[in-house]
Amino acid sequence: MMKKMSIPTSKISLVLFLCQIISALDVPLDSKLLEDLSQPPTITQQSPKDYIVDPRENIVIQCEAKGKPPPSFSWTRNGTHFDIDKDAQVTMKPNSGTLVINIMNGGKAEAYEGVYQCTARNERGAAISNNIIIRPSRSPLWTKEKLEPNHVREGDSLVLHCRPPVGLPPPIIFWMDNAFQRLPQSERVSQGLNGDLYFSNVQPEDTREDYICYARFNHTQTIQQKQPISVKVLSTKPVTERQPVLLTPTGSTSTKVELRGNVLLLECIAAGLPTPVIRWIKEGGELPANRTFFENFKKTLKIIDVSEADSGNYKCIARNTLGSVHHVISVTVKAAPYWITAPRNLVLSPGEDGTLICRANGNPKPSISWLANGVPIAIAPEDPSRKVDGDTIIFSHVQERSSAVYQCNASNEYGYLLANAFVNVLAEPPRILTPANKLYQVIADSPALLDCAYFGSPKPEIEWFKGVKGSILRGNEYVFHDNGTLEIPVAQKNSAGTYTCVARNELGKIQNEVQLEIKDPTMIIKQPEYKVIQRYGQVSFECIIKHDSTLLPTVTWLKDNDELPDDERFLVGKDNLTIMNVTDKDDGTYTCIVNTTLDSVSASAVLTVVAAPPTPAIIYARPNPPFDLELTGQLERSIDLSWIPGDENNSPITSFVIEYEDALHEPGVWHYQTEVPGTQTTVQLKLSPYVNYSFRVIAVNKIGRSQPSEPSEQYLTKSASPDENPANVQGIGSEPDNLVITWEPLKGFQSNGPGLQYKVSWRQKDVDDEWTSVIVANVSKYIVSGTPTFVPYEVKVQALNDLGYAPEPSEVIGHSGEDLPMVAPGNVQVHVINSTLAKVHWDPVPLKSVRGHLQGYKIYYWKVQSLSRRSRRHVEKKILTFRGNKTFGMLPGLEPYSSYKLNVRVVNGKGEGPASPDKAFKTPEGVPSSPSFLKITNPTLDSLTLEWGSPTHPNGVLTSYTLKFQPINNTHELGPLIEIRIPANESSLILKNLNYSTRYKFYFNAQTSVGSGSQITEEAVTIMDEAGILRPAVGAGKGYSEILFATSPVMHTVRPTFYKVQPLYPRIRNVTTAAAETYANISWEYEGPDHANFYVEYGVAGSKEDWKKEIVNGSRSFFVLKGLTPGTAYKVRVGAEGLSGFRSAEDVFETGPAMASRQVDIATQGWFIGLMCAVALLILILLIVCFIRRNKGGKYPVKEKEDAHADPEIQPMKEDDGTFGEYSDAEDHKPLKKGSRTPSDRTVKKEDSDDSLVDYGEGVNGQFNEDGSFIGQYSGKKEKEPAEGNESSEAPSPVNAMNSFV
Repeated sequence: MMKKMSIPTSKISLVLFLCQIISALDVPLDSKLLEDLSQPPTITQQSPKDYIVDPRENIVIQCEAKGKPPPSFSWTRNGTHFDIDKDAQVTMKPNSGTLVINIMNGGKAEAYEGVYQCTARNERGAAISNNIIIRPSRSPLWTKEKLEPNHVREGDSLVLHCRPPVGLPPPIIFWMDNAFQRLPQSERVSQGLNGDLYFSNVQPEDTREDYICYARFNHTQTIQQKQPISVKVLSTKPVTERQPVLLTPTGSTSTKVELRGNVLLLECIAAGLPTPVIRWIKEGGELPANRTFFENFKKTLKIIDVSEADSGNYKCIARNTLGSVHHVISVTVKAAPYWITAPRNLVLSPGEDGTLICRANGNPKPSISWLANGVPIAIAPEDPSRKVDGDTIIFSHVQERSSAVYQCNASNEYGYLLANAFVNVLAEPPRILTPANKLYQVIADSPALLDCAYFGSPKPEIEWFKGVKGSILRGNEYVFHDNGTLEIPVAQKNSAGTYTCVARNELGKIQNEVQLEIKDPTMIIKQPEYKVIQRYGQVSFECIIKHDSTLLPTVTWLKDNDELPDDERFLVGKDNLTIMNVTDKDDGTYTCIVNTTLDSVSASAVLTVVAAPPTPAIIYARPNPPFDLELTGQLERSIDLSWIPGDENNSPITSFVIEYEDALHEPGVWHYQTEVPGTQTTVQLKLSPYVNYSFRVIAVNKIGRSQPSEPSEQYLTKSASPDENPANVQGIGSEPDNLVITWEPLKGFQSNGPGLQYKVSWRQKDVDDEWTSVIVANVSKYIVSGTPTFVPYEVKVQALNDLGYAPEPSEVIGHSGEDLPMVAPGNVQVHVINSTLAKVHWDPVPLKSVRGHLQGYKIYYWKVQSLSRRSRRHVEKKILTFRGNKTFGMLPGLEPYSSYKLNVRVVNGKGEGPASPDKAFKTPEGVPSSPSFLKITNPTLDSLTLEWGSPTHPNGVLTSYTLKFQPINNTHELGPLIEIRIPANESSLILKNLNYSTRYKFYFNAQTSVGSGSQITEEAVTIMDEAGILRPAVGAGKGYSEILFATSPVMHTVRPTFYKVQPLYPRIRNVTTAAAETYANISWEYEGPDHANFYVEYGVAGSKEDWKKEIVNGSRSFFVLKGLTPGTAYKVRVGAEGLSGFRSAEDVFETGPAMASRQVDIATQGWFIGLMCAVALLILILLIVCFIRRNKGGKYPVKEKEDAHADPEIQPMKEDDGTFGEYSDAEDHKPLKKGSRTPSDRTVKKEDSDDSLVDYGEGVNGQFNEDGSFIGQYSGKKEKEPAEGNESSEAPSPVNAMNSFV
C-alpha cells in the first residue's frame, strides 16, 4: 500500500512547473535530418576508467565524439592541459580525439602514467570524457627464497604457501608438477582464494618433491614459477582421527565488504580426519536462489550480482564424524553510484521550457554536482534561462544561445558516474519522414496503423484527414499516437482510401498522403472433422477455404503440429487430405493451415485408428464425459480441481485432458491446460495472474475423446506485472533507411494485468550509444526511421502493464535495411574447358559495397551466334546463381563452335547490383549431330540412290561424311562391312553393281576436325533379277565366293562375300554423362557376350574414399545416379558382373550449380505424355491390322533384330559350337524367289534433344527424364510386301508388335 505524503508549500510551484515541461522534442534517427541539424558534441567512444596497458605496446587512449559542426578535441593530464604538440611520441588521430602514444619507438610507458580527460567542443557546447587512469601492467619476478622440505605426519593438515609477487593486474594462481600437469584436487586437497594449497589431512601418496606454484599474468602473457616445494609424509600406525579445525579463516568471526553488482566469494577450509564436509547457511534468511553457487568442493560460497539485500551473517560449518566447527562472516554490501535517472539530451524550441534530471543512488548516498561545457556550473557563464535545483536543472524560455552540454557527476567513496546531456535549442519548420503514398494493407476487422513520422521545432501538431478534401478525423473510432501514427482499431471495408497527415507549427506546414487497402479475411468454410477409422481403411479430411481475390493463399497440412510423414499413402489435394491404407501410426491430430501475406487461419481434427471389433456383441465407444467438477485450495498461482469419471464404454480411460476458458480475455475459447493419467481424478493446476478461469475435463480412451464436461465455477486471479517478455524479437530493415522491430505479442492471459504495453529499445551495435526506448501500445511492430544502411543494431522488447515491468529482456542483433549493391564484380575471366563447358572467374565485391546480406553471384550469359552458320538469332539470356562468396562458377551445356557473352552481378537480399562489362568468349568445335535424314530411293537390280541432309547441329566445320554398309542374305548372315569417305559438300550418292534382290544395312555419319558424330542407319533392298540371273551357290558352312569390286567418289560397285564377324574381347567404351544439379544420366556401349549384368561405381573426384556401387537392373546400357551434390565433380566407371577386373575407364563430370535457371522439360508435361500415348495407340492399331492381313514377310522379332543390329564389327560367338552368330529367326527361312520383295523408301530423322540417348537400331529415340525414366518408344520396323510363290514367313503376333513399343 502506498504511503501518504504531504508536499510543502515551497515545493508546490516546482511540481506544477515540472508537470508543464514534459513536451521536449525527440529527434528521429533519420540520417538526412540529422545531417541538416546543428548538434552539440556527444561522446560516442572512450577508454575505460581504469585502463591497464601493456608496457611493450603503443598506448591508445580512445575518445570519439559526434556533433554538427564536427567537434575539435583537447586533453588534460593530471588536471592540467596536455599539449600533445610538444611531445613527439604523442599523436592524435585525424578527425578524432584518440591519442596514440608511441612506446615501441623509444617511449616508456611508466612516463605516461596519470589521469587523462578528453574534451570535445564545437560552437554549441563541450562534452567531456571520464577520468581515464593509465597504468602499465606489471609482472614482477618471484623473490628468491630457500624452501625447506616439509616433513609431516600422516593425517596431519598442511598448508603450502604460494605468496605470488604483486602484479598489475593480480595474477592467476595454479599448482602443477615438473611435467606441467595440474595437481589433482579434491575435498581433501584444494587451492584457496589466496593461492595457497591446503591439505585437510595428508596421505602417503602426497609425498613428492615437485609442488610448484605458477602465477600467470594475462595482460603481458607471462607465467612466473615458484621454486619446487618438497613434501614428505611420515607414516604412523595407527593414524589418529581428529575433529575439524578451520585453516582459513581463523577465529570464530570475520567481516567482508563487497560492492553492489560484484561477485561475493566466501571461503572456509578445514582440517580434520576424516576429511570434513562444508555446509553454508545465512543466519535469519535463505541463500538467494538462482544466484548462489558452490565451488571448490563447497569450500567456496559464490553469490553473483550482489545487492544490499545480500548483507548479513553467513555461517560455514565444517563437520566430520568426530564433531564440527563453524565460522560466521559478516557481509556488508556497499554500492558505488548507479543511475536511477541519467540525464537525457534535450531538444527545445526558442521560448520553450525543459528540465535535465540526474538521479543516482549508492551506499553511501552519492553527491550530485553539475558542470556546463566541462566547467563547474558555479563558475560557468551565467544563463538567465537556467536554474539549478539539486539534481535538477530547470530551463525557462530558452533561446538559441542556451545550447550547451551539461555534465552530471555522481560520486561517493567507491566511485563516480559522469554523464553528458546537451540542451539543443532549434527552430525548424515541420518535416514528415514517412514516404509519400505509402501503401498499407490490412485484413477487415483488424487494427490499421498509418505512420506519420515527423519532426519540427517547436513540436508540430499532427492532424489526419480522409481523402484529399475530407474533414479532420476525430472520435472514438480513431486513436492518435504521440509519434503521429493514426490507429484505426477496427478497420472496415469503408475505411479504405487515401489518408492525409498534416504537420504544422508556427514556422510552417507540410502534408503527406498514404493509401489504405482493406482485404477480406481468409476463412475455412468447411473444416476437417473428427474421424474414427478401422485399420487399413481410407480416410479423407476436407479443408475448403474462402479468401480475398487479391491474396494468394497457401495450404499446409500438419500431423501433430509437425510435417506430414514422407509416405505415398498421404495424398494432398486442392481441398482435402486423403490417407490410404490407414495404420495405427496414423493416429493423431491433423491441422489445415492457410496462410496469406496478411493473415493465417487453421483448423484441426483428430483421427482415431481402431481395430475391427472381434465380435459384434462388444461395442467400444468413446467414454462419457466426467461430471461434478469441484474447485478447492484456491491460491494466487494454483488451484485444486477434482471430478468424477463417466462410463468408459468397454475401453479403459487412458487419460484426462483439462482445458480452461479465460472469460476475461477470450470468452468462449477453450485452451489446453494439462493431461493426467486415467487413474487420477484430482490435479493441482498452475494459474496465471489476471485470468478469470473456468475448467472442463475430457476423458480419453483408445476409441477417442469424450464430450467435454460441464464447466466448473469461475475463479478470478489477481493482477501482477508480466512474467515474460515477447518472443521472436527481430530487427530487419524494410527500407535502406529504417529498422523494423517486430515481436510476437503476449497473449491475453500472459499480460498478467491491465494496460499491457511494450518498451522497445535499440542502439547501434559496436558504437557506444545509449539505448533509445519508446513505449508503444499492444502492437507487434515498431519502425525506427533514419538509420544508416545495413548496420547491426542491438534490440530488445520488454513487456509492462499497470503493475510494472517484466524481467529485463535479452538482446537480439538485427540489421537496418539493405540497399542494392553499388559495385559490379571486377576482373571477370573466362576459361573455356571444352566445347560445352566454361569456367568463369571474378574478383569478389568488397563487403562494404554489398550493402546487405551477401546472397551470392549471378552469371548472365547468352549465345551471340553460331560460328558455323554466322547467323544471329534471338538472344535468350540464361542465368546461373552461385550461393555465398564464391569467386568462380561453371557454365555447362554450351553449344560448340559458338560465340557467347556474359556478365556477372552480385546479389544481396535487396536485389542485384550493376553488371560487370560484357565478356565475350568462343567455344571450340565439337563432334556434329547425326545427319538430319538418310533417304534411299530409286532401287534397281544393282543400284541404290542415297540422299541425306546435313546435321542439324554441325558444331563446327564439316570435313566429310562416312558411309558404311553391308549385305544381309536370306539366312540373315552379315556380309563384309564396306566404308566410303564422302566430301562434305555432297548430299547424294549412287551405289551401283550391287547384288540383286539383296537387303543392305547402311550406317551414315558426319565428321568435323574433332571427330565423328553419331550415326544414322537405314536398310534397303535391290530389285529381284527377273531375267533369271543365277545367284552364287552357297556351300555348306563356307559362305559366298569372293568377287572383286571398284569404288569412286560417287559410284560404288560391289559384289559382297558373306562371312561371320570375329568375336572381340568384351569391353565397355564411350561412357558418357549428362549431369544436372542432383542427378546424372550415365550411358555406355558394351561389346561382348550377351546377358551381362552391369554395375556403376562413382565417387567424389580427388577423394580417397571408397567407390560407391550401384547395380544396374537388367542388361540396360544406361543408369541414373541420384542424390548428388550440386556443383561437385564426380568420377564414374562402369563394370560387368562375373568378369573379374572388367570395367571401363574412369570418366569425370560435374553436377550443375544450385539455382541454375532452366526451361521446363516438355517430356514431363502431362499433355505431351498423353499425346504420345494416343499416337502410340493409333500406330499399334494400324500395325495389328497390317499383321493380320499379311501372310508372308521377313520380319524378325525385335529382340533378335536388336542383337543383329548392334555394331556390325561386333557379333557374339555361339556358346555351343564356336561358330559365328547368325542374323536369323529360330526357324529356317527359304531362299527368296524371283520378285518376292519390293523395296520400301524411308527417311529417318533424329529428334533434336540435348539430353537424348539414341540406341543403336532403326528410329529408336530414347530420352531420359530428370528422374531417369525412359520415355522414348521403339518404333516399328519397315513393312515388306508379301513374297510371290509359296514362300511364307511366320508373321509376328500382335503381342510381339506391342512389345516393340515397351
